[in-house]
Amino acid sequence: MKERREVFPGDEVAVEEEYLASDGTFASDGKIYASQIGILELDNEEMTARVFSPNPPNVLKEGDIVFATIADTRSTMATADVTVTDGVMRSVGGETYATIHVSKISPGYIDDVSKELRKGDRIRARVISIKPSLQLTTKDEHLGVVRALCFKCKAELTRKGKTQLHCDKCERSFSRKLADDYGCVVFEEK
Repeated sequence: MKERREVFPGDEVAVEEEYLASDGTFASDGKIYASQIGILELDNEEMTARVFSPNPPNVLKEGDIVFATIADTRSTMATADVTVTDGVMRSVGGETYATIHVSKISPGYIDDVSKELRKGDRIRARVISIKPSLQLTTKDEHLGVVRALCFKCKAELTRKGKTQLHCDKCERSFSRKLADDYGCVVFEEK
């Protein structure tokens, strides 16, 4: 049998002698409290206390596909700001500062991150680690740069081949780790 009622963050919902804290709850000093607004479910078969939120936060987890903007590059890593989870129309909650190690950019050997990713590039990546820090990979074919601008004139770069981008305005070419659908992803600025 399951008991249900609406609760708010901080509401005492059970005691640890009877239930175990589960999703949407936390235990402190022998009592279980709601950590989010939602519907409390006391499961008398599994002896757990859960709070289901009708509007849960968009918290990243391993395996999520995300879009991010490259913030900086060094020879062995890039940093990125995660902006959204693919398929989710809500902003990301929690940690959004991520790193991409040089070995996680492409299936082949890379000796310098700046040959594959540049500051300002929009990328699609997969979350490979949450703790101790948010880490991403772009190794898969569908992952990588989805939009890039010329560093000189800021014109959008067009794809020329599997790894090359071209600025029609400046007549410059650049190499990147491109997603298979480069140029087809539309971004709405928030």
